[in-house]
Parts: sequence; C-alpha cells; structure tokens
Amino acid sequence: MTEPLVREPVYLQLNQALRSLVNSAKFPIGCRFLTERQVSEQFRVSRATANKALSNLVSEGLLEFQKGVGTFVRGRVMDYNLRALVSFTDEAIAAGKRPATRVLDFEKMSAGQAPADAMALLKLGLGDLLFYVERLRLADELPVILEKRYIVAAHCPDLSETDSSGSIYAVWTRKYSLAIAGAEQTIRSVNLHGTDARLLELREGAAGILVTSVGYLQGERPLWYERTVYRGDAYEFRNRLAGIQSAEHAGGRFLAGAVSEVARKNRPGPEGTPAEAGETACPTSANTRLPNGGGVPTGPGFACVPDFFSRPEVK
Repeated sequence: MTEPLVREPVYLQLNQALRSLVNSAKFPIGCRFLTERQVSEQFRVSRATANKALSNLVSEGLLEFQKGVGTFVRGRVMDYNLRALVSFTDEAIAAGKRPATRVLDFEKMSAGQAPADAMALLKLGLGDLLFYVERLRLADELPVILEKRYIVAAHCPDLSETDSSGSIYAVWTRKYSLAIAGAEQTIRSVNLHGTDARLLELREGAAGILVTSVGYLQGERPLWYERTVYRGDAYEFRNRLAGIQSAEHAGGRFLAGAVSEVARKNRPGPEGTPAEAGETACPTSANTRLPNGGGVPTGPGFACVPDFFSRPEVK
C-alpha cells in the first residue's frame, strides 16, 4: 500500500519527531539532548531547520539550553487546574517532582491588624482572630510558589506552624473535618520585583502569575484569603471551556488603561519605581472586583488584580 503524502512543512514534521524523542525513554529528564548538528545529520535537514526546531522545543518548555554546556531535557512543568482545588503536594508528585515547603512567617493576630479589605472579604469584626501564613513552595528544591494567606481562626483554632508546613487542604479536611466548597479566584500576569523575585530566585522583572482568591466552606462561609505568586517558567494553567457565550456572561474583562511600551515611554511625568509583584498602580479600580463586594486589596503583600474569575470546586 502506498504511504500517504505528507504535506506538512519539513520543520513541523521535525518538531513532532523531536517531541516524540523528548518524551521517549531514550531521553529521560535531565539528559543531554541531540545537538543541532546531530539533528541535521539524523533527519537530513539543514542546520537552520534543526536550530529552528530545537528553539521551538525550548520555547515550549520541553528542552532547556545551557550556554556553553548543551541542550537538556527539561522536567515537566507544574500544572494548575482551574476547575478544582488541588494540593500543591499532589501537583508536584503528579509532575514527578519532590515537594517541599518553607514556612516564612506564621502568626496569630486580630482581624484589625490585617489589611481592611482582607477583613471585609472574610466578613470579620475587629476583634476576630486570624492566622497569617507566608510560605515558599518548592519542587525539586526550586522555589515555584510564594503564598501569603489569611485564615479565619475560628474554623481551625489550634492551627500550628507544623500544620502549615505541608498541605493545609489536608489539615482542614482531615484534622478539622471542614467541608471546603471552593474559591473565588482572580488571575493575572505580573512582573516580579523585590522580595518576591528574590525569594523565587528570579531576576528583577521576571514573568509571574498572580492568583488572588477567597476560599469558602459550605454555606458560603469564608475560610481564607490569599495572594499567591507562581513562577511563570514553572507553571501552566489548564482549563476546559464550555460553549460560546455572550460577553455579558463572561468572567473576564479587559483592563482599562493598558498602554503599549512606546506610549508608556512617551508619557509625561516622573518614572515610578518598581514595586512587589503586581503592585504597580491599577489601570482603573472600576474594573477591579473581588467577591462579596470587596474593593482592591491594600496593605503589605497585596496587589491590585483584574476582574477575571474562576470558581473551582474541591477535588
């Protein structure tokens, strides 16, 4: 039987062939991959085509180029499920990585000591108690998540720093038998600066993903409020979309006030200084919304966020 004609461009066929090699047992994670010359000779393509294919796989996160050393098979990126709350520990293990947690700060405080918007979103009075937990989550010793979370103490009154060194979801469900219903989330891309960049071991201005959320128990009772920053080079966010719907039902909005870099440089006035991740001035507060009628979160560790919500269910 005659083989069907292959009409795809050569470089697309080469990309697919190299992807298959990357995912094969022949090239385990961390292994040195084929060089440009080897690809050219093995697949009988030009060096330019080989270079283009390898560069594509680097941009896709399948390969990693180390200057002066070579190209290596990169570990699988972490996966963030937008449809369910999944423990970081489970995510890391599923990606074949070793999870670890560093508790950077753990303290019990009155709601009056927390940012006003955190208190409002959690529906607390000034005298109600909160836990503040700041954690750095690592995968294979690489910092990938910086998490800052306020937790309503009434639901887990004897929560300890030891509890927060692992999966808090597991502690809530197993130790306190809490029925977590889900969370209201806001997601946006940010540039990481200052402490956030340093803790995640990234250069100033590196890309990150900021997730701000309020978690709820059954009966719409708030349990936590968090601001979590993810490394842009270590995470991909996954979702399954339903059918086409009108804009009036969409969960996201365009940010008013967005400008091109050319316009930004030509804008009159003094240059601002970079802040923590996402803490540059919001384009407009009119397009920023948080659950329960809250406004833009303020205070240490909080950033302005756009109106882009998903509400994952517990998994």
